[in-house]
Amino acid sequence: MQRDGHDGVVFFVGNEIEFTPAYSMRTLFVVGIQDADEIVRSANKHECVHIYLGANQSFEPSDDWDILIKTLVKNKDFMVTLDFDVIHCEWVLEGGYDEYDNFISMISVKVPYIKQFNYNACIKVDDKDFDATNPGVWTHRIHDLQNTNVFTPWSKYTQDKVIESDIQFEKRIKGLGYEDYMRERQWREDNG
Repeated sequence: MQRDGHDGVVFFVGNEIEFTPAYSMRTLFVVGIQDADEIVRSANKHECVHIYLGANQSFEPSDDWDILIKTLVKNKDFMVTLDFDVIHCEWVLEGGYDEYDNFISMISVKVPYIKQFNYNACIKVDDKDFDATNPGVWTHRIHDLQNTNVFTPWSKYTQDKVIESDIQFEKRIKGLGYEDYMRERQWREDNG
């Protein structure tokens, strides 16, 4: 995903702006797979009570993701969201994350050009086959889903603050001369 100011970003912080159970919570957004201890350390340092995994559409199922998610949901100090594409629903369910009350599945369903569909357009929440796993189907008119009470405009996604993880910081200052090293350390202490 292309976002201005997010090249090479690992973490950013802000309040959750999407209308989920974590709405308005102070949030650490995590791009890609990162070290669990570093995530918890950064969340605590920035007073976050919510950790949002898979930010910037960075989630692709793997064993590493499974280990990371399970490690974080077991920490009851945080709400944990995983943002994933609808095609990964079965993988997420098989992981058992939804058994934790502090876990939020953010199932991303991409619908480009939604405003161009006419008033009759519908979205069907279906099953993988006839009568396979769901009791039936749910059909929603696209028009009804576009309620302003649950809409977040793109302009709201510019209010977060990119932060540098401790690991990124250590890599960046490695090899600096003593004075530059001390100046960078002091700046980080003063500015977080």
